[in-house]
Amino acid sequence: MLNKIKSELLNFGMKFISVDEKIVRMILETGSSNINEIVILPAVKMVMKKLIKKLQNKIVHGRVYNGLLNGVRVSIIRSHIGCPNVGLVVESLKRCKTKTIIRIDLCGGIQDETNEIDIGTIIIPKLAYCDDGTTPQYIRTYPALSNQLESVKNPLSVLHNLLTGNQTVFISKPNEIIKEILLKEGLSTLTTNKIKEVNLWTTDALFCETYEFIRAIKAANINAIDMESSILFLLGLIFNLKTVSILSVSDLPGHPQYDLLKSNEIHPNMEKGIEDAIKVVIESLPRIKSVLT
Repeated sequence: MLNKIKSELLNFGMKFISVDEKIVRMILETGSSNINEIVILPAVKMVMKKLIKKLQNKIVHGRVYNGLLNGVRVSIIRSHIGCPNVGLVVESLKRCKTKTIIRIDLCGGIQDETNEIDIGTIIIPKLAYCDDGTTPQYIRTYPALSNQLESVKNPLSVLHNLLTGNQTVFISKPNEIIKEILLKEGLSTLTTNKIKEVNLWTTDALFCETYEFIRAIKAANINAIDMESSILFLLGLIFNLKTVSILSVSDLPGHPQYDLLKSNEIHPNMEKGIEDAIKVVIESLPRIKSVLT
């Protein structure tokens, strides 16, 4: 009886909101009117806490932290790790007044002879290889994308037969204007070798980054790995949102000393890298806001 009363009250309340509004409230735990045009999207708790500390005039609405950074009104929402989580948040944001989503978080760095990538290096991806499980679902749902997007044969297929997974890997890209604003600010704020624009690989499987995997993507000229950017860029294209990632290298897969899965050692520059990335974003916000109007 009590459950029946509850459901009747809920259904009565639902009559006064749209389905889109219901989705926003279900995922973000607040109404769409509480989301700003510029959203900053960290995944891990450490980055979220650092961003919130810098937020002025803070107001919390469910999962959303609103306030000012460098005089610009923003919403900070922690996506949590992985493409499915980012997909849920972006699906909510497309139903709000959001225009730009800036992902700021951590990534793995792949060292080679041409790029001096180390712990704390700031990565701005020029593109993301979509080797996650969520982007293929959207490409299947929006089949015209298969003709719009560049793609490559999975580089792992050179080493062995792929029994499952993505035989073809599509490529998604960030918004060029926002990316260039961040890159320009980073080059003026940080030393030249501290910020890199590189190709990035997005995966769902942190614990499957084997030496064989690292060799394969290194041979394809890929210098960073994360678990979120591919779907962010793809949904930006589908939903006409300006999306970009700025990431700090937290570990070096395949490195004898700073491989997250092989060593307990934490590099002193890991936290400094996140602080540098946050500084670049904050300094860039007035310029980013200006291109939205």
